[in-house]
Amino acid sequence: MMPSILVAHGALGSAAQMQPIAHALRDLAGSLGDEPIAVEVLEFPGHGSTALADGMHFSLPDFVNAMATAVSRYASPPFLFGYSMGGYVGLALEARAPGTFAGILTLGTKFTWDSATTEREASRLDPVIVAGKVPRFAAVLAARHEGAGGWETVMVRTAALLRANGRQPLLSLDVLERIGIPVTVAVGSKDDTVTIGEAEAAAGVMLQARCVVLDDVVHPIERVPVERVVELIRDMLTERGPAITV
Repeated sequence: MMPSILVAHGALGSAAQMQPIAHALRDLAGSLGDEPIAVEVLEFPGHGSTALADGMHFSLPDFVNAMATAVSRYASPPFLFGYSMGGYVGLALEARAPGTFAGILTLGTKFTWDSATTEREASRLDPVIVAGKVPRFAAVLAARHEGAGGWETVMVRTAALLRANGRQPLLSLDVLERIGIPVTVAVGSKDDTVTIGEAEAAAGVMLQARCVVLDDVVHPIERVPVERVVELIRDMLTERGPAITV
C-alpha cells in the first residue's frame, strides 16, 4: 500500500503555490495502483491564508510542531515532499520523532546556516527594498499572503526566523545522523541559494539518503519542472533509486 503524501512549502511560500505539484502527484497516485493515495498540502502558520494563532511563534520549532500535528491525523506514516524550508522542517521533525515519515524528498533545502550566510539571506528580506526594486514580486507576495497579516509582516518575520536559526540551527550533521528512513536530497545545478556541496554533505551522513542534482534547475519552485519532482517521488515510492545527474 502506497503512503499518503504530504507537501510542504518554503519560506515566503503558501499552500496555493504548491498546488501544481499536488495536482501532478494526485495524477501520479492514480497511475501507481488501484488504491487512491491522499495528497495534502500543509500551509505553515503565518503564511498564505493561514493566520498565526494566538500563542504561536513564527519560528522553525513552531513549524515543526505544526507539521507534527498535521502528520498525527494519518493512520500510517506519510511520505513528505518538502520544498526549501518545508524540507528543513520535515527533516527536523523526523530527527525528533523517528518514523514520523515513510520517506522524505527535499528540494532546494539549505543546510548551511553560519552567521555570514544567515545575515546575507536575511538582509535580502527588507519589504521597503523589495517593493522598490522588484515591485512585481511584491505584488505576488501581497496576493499570496493577504490572509496571513500581509506580505510585509511575513517577510519581516521570515528574516527574524532566519536569524534565530542562524544563532541556533535546528539541523546539524549530528542531528541528521539520527535519520534512518529513505531520503532524497535534491538540488538544482543552477540553484543560487543552495550549494551542491552542502546538499551532498547532508545526504552523506543520513543512513538511507542520496543527493540528486537536477541539471539546469534553479531555486524558485515556480521554475522547477513539475515532472522532475514527480519522477523523483515516483522513484522513491516504487523503491527505484534515482540516478545522480549533474
